[in-house]
Order: sequence, then C-alpha cells, then structure tokens
Amino acid sequence: MTPGSVPASPPAIAVTDLRKAYGGIHALTGVDLTVEVGYVHAVVGENGAGKSTLMKILAGAVHPDAGEVRIAGEAVHLASPADARRLGVGIVYQELSLFPERSILANLFPDDQPTRFGMVDTAEMRRRSAPILSRIGLTADSDAPVGDLGVGERQLVEVSRLLIERPSVLILDEPNSALNERETQRLFAILRELSAAKITIIYVSHRLEEVFEIADRITVMRNGDVVMTLDRADATISRVVEAMVGSSPAELFPARRPRTANGPASLTVRGVSVDDELRDISFEAQPGEIIGLAGLEGSGVATLLGVLFGTRRPSAGSVLYADGGGAPASPTSAARRGISLVPADRRHQGLMLEATVETNIAMVTVGALASRRPWLDRRAIRAAALRQIDGLRIRTDGPGAMVGRLSGGNQQKVVVAKWLEIAPKVFLLDDPTRGVDVGAKREIYRLIRELADTGRTILFRSTELPEVVGLADRILVLYRGRLALEASGGDIDDHGLLHAINTGRPPGSGPASAPAEHEVTR
Repeated sequence: MTPGSVPASPPAIAVTDLRKAYGGIHALTGVDLTVEVGYVHAVVGENGAGKSTLMKILAGAVHPDAGEVRIAGEAVHLASPADARRLGVGIVYQELSLFPERSILANLFPDDQPTRFGMVDTAEMRRRSAPILSRIGLTADSDAPVGDLGVGERQLVEVSRLLIERPSVLILDEPNSALNERETQRLFAILRELSAAKITIIYVSHRLEEVFEIADRITVMRNGDVVMTLDRADATISRVVEAMVGSSPAELFPARRPRTANGPASLTVRGVSVDDELRDISFEAQPGEIIGLAGLEGSGVATLLGVLFGTRRPSAGSVLYADGGGAPASPTSAARRGISLVPADRRHQGLMLEATVETNIAMVTVGALASRRPWLDRRAIRAAALRQIDGLRIRTDGPGAMVGRLSGGNQQKVVVAKWLEIAPKVFLLDDPTRGVDVGAKREIYRLIRELADTGRTILFRSTELPEVVGLADRILVLYRGRLALEASGGDIDDHGLLHAINTGRPPGSGPASAPAEHEVTR
C-alpha cells in the first residue's frame, strides 16, 4: 500500500471452505465466497445446489461442519439468528416465517418492540413502519391479521420487517416469488437505494432475467459448490445457465422424434378472426405434434389460445377438433371435451395456493362432471393425487401439503397434473415455464415431449424464444393479428425468430410494416 492511500474496506461477507452435510447428503462441499460492501450479489443455481443452506449458515440458522465465516473482516461464530442480527445480517426466507394470527404491525417488530413506560409503544411502531410500508406499496390495514392477507402481501410484510431492521447485510432468498411485476419493480428500486447507501444485498433467485436486472455480481452454485463468480457486465444468461446445469442450454431440450402426419388432424383452424385482434388465421395440428406460438404482446397469440379454450368468441371462421365439435362454448365445455389450458399466471388463474395438492389436482375433474354428485369420493381424490405426484415427480410432503409452499416448478407440475386427470387430447400451454428454475424447466420440457409422444397435441407460447426454438416441432409466428410465418422447429434459430416476431417477415428479409394478405412462409 502506498503512503497516504486509504486501505480498502474488508468484504461485507467472506466464507472459506464452508462445508455442511445432512447424513450422507453433502449440501456444501467447500464453498468460497466473497461479497463486497454495497454490492447486490446474486447467488443462483438449480434446486439442491446448496444456495439455501449457505444462506441459512450466514443467517445463523444452520451451523456449518467446517469452514470459516467472516463479517466485515472479523471471523465469527454464528450460534443463532440473534447472533447474526446483532452483527448486522438479516434474512428473508423463501418459506415465510410470519405469525398468521397476529397483526401486520406485530409481525414487523417480532423481537424488538419499542416500549414507553414499560408498555409496547404501538404509536412508535406505526411511525417507524409507515414509510417502509408506503415505499413498498403495502396498503393493507396494519392492524389486520397477517393470515387474512394473500401470499404476495405476506411476502411484502416479510420484506418490510427486514427493511425496518435495516441490517448492514440483507439476504433475500427468493424475495419476489409471489410478487407481481409492479411489486417486484418497487422492491428493486428500494434495493438500488440501499445498495447506493453501502448496504450489502445477497439476492437468491431462479429468475435469471431479474437477476441480470438487479445484480452487480453473480455467483453460480452447483452440487454444493461455487462453480463461477463474475460481474454482471461479463455474464450472459446462456453462460450462467451452462454453469448451473453443467451443459449447453440447447441440451435442456429433449430430442425431437421423426413424425409423419397419419390420420385426421386433431385441430383444424380455418379463417378465424376476432374483431381487430385476429385476422384470417388458418392451420392444422396433428396428434403428437408440439406447435410453438410466437409473437409480441398484442400479436394475437393470447386471443388465439382464448378461442381454442372457449374464453373468446371468433367473429369469423371455424375451429374443428377431432371429436367433431367446434370451438368450446366455455372452459367447462373445453374440459369435458378433453381440451386443457395451463395459464401463464398459475398463482392467480391455475392454482388455489391456500389449498392442498390433492384439492388442486381434483379441481378440474370435479368441475368437468356432467352432473353434481351429493358427495365426493375422498379416496379417489387421494389416489389421483398420489398417482400424479409419482408420475410427474412432484416434490412435496404428500397430497395434504399446501400448494403455496411448493417451489415454482412443482406448482406448475400440479397445474399440469390436474388436467392429466381428465385425459385431455389437446394441451394449450401459456408460458409453461414462467417463474421456474432451470432444473424445473428441463423437467417440464421432458413432460411436454412425453405428452406429445403419447399422441397428445401441444400448442404453447413462451416469452423465451430459445424455448420455442428448442422444443417446438413447428412454429407459427403471429404478427399484428395475422399468421406471418410457419417454420419447422429445426429450421429457425433464436435470432431468426426474433426478427420474425418483430417484423412479420422471414429471417434474412428486411423490415416491413404488416405482411401481405395471407402471406405465410413454409
């Protein structure tokens, strides 16, 4: 160090050769990690990579078998969460740790309630919590029981509690798993303010797009160890995914099998229009085929899925399914005819988060009954849940587990499982891997391919273009309500598809406004 220079501050957190085993399972196998002061440092990896174990050790909730933890340069022994909090480390766990019967205000001050004359000072609690609740956008009455809140609002309470404590190191383990886009952006704005104030944030998430939006540095864990750490500016999503899974992102997708169109189509769409949203859409789908639907927001993809499932009415044209019927009159009619829809927003449209796995799996079967029975066969419902848990490899404590406590990937499997119980012939999938980690994506891709191999027809859209290219047998691009391009899945790459959805033109052609009437490239 040169004379007069200012010594660099020690890292906020540094761990060396950290190890932890549970019986014969090695959760951490010698982790080294350095987190600098004021950084938003993301930690990513598949389920089981060791992320949560590492965070629990830093929060004092789990004791390592070996290794060293340093906070602000000092070696520490974190015997309990209270020890970690005294040293300035706070955490929001993926599994919320709130008291549902107590008020929001009481949950914000669980261990350090201000007092006045020996009594709990609720006025001071309101004064200290009001700015935080306002900034994070939680508008519920602070005297309301937490148990009356939705899952997303509960997560905001948990985050608010940590922000009130204002530790020097914030650990956020999937902090926005239940938050919508608006709430997530509000949280990110607060995190940026804290980072600018030299508060360090360790951010654990499986949502890579959001990681790249918020993080300064990214660490990838796999099989209990750190395999890569790099600045966000030097990272790409493909590089991070490859480090997470140990293989190229292209290897996530199951191999396509040769197909021949034998027999009648499972779905025929002829000249379908819906006001100004869809115009003269025509195509056929075969049993066993996976068709990717690609297009920008407002291109007509969502409207087309709505027509096929019975939530939208065509103003012109026809739909014909293999059962001889046309477009279903309602979702209930669709379910009774073996037409299913897995929605993009599984938390609000696909699941009952406060209900059990078995209740959710029984939802479609019961709703599709032609007539109501005076009782439900509970043993049959339990048997169906066990069948789907085993068949789809849903990681859960059993049929009685609450769906809201499952990981995103396992929640999505429950959505698929409830439809499998009515043996559908056509699956409509709207962004089926939204909000799930890479490992769960790979399992969902495998499941989609297996469904197609049993003769089901799959139509899906995805906001991730590599997913459409890697999984679809055939891709239909919609542009301004028209079918602009049709291509085999292996004949177009991500860049070509990006060009097509933005211009309505085949790859290699120049930009244009709208394609000519009935223009389709095959």
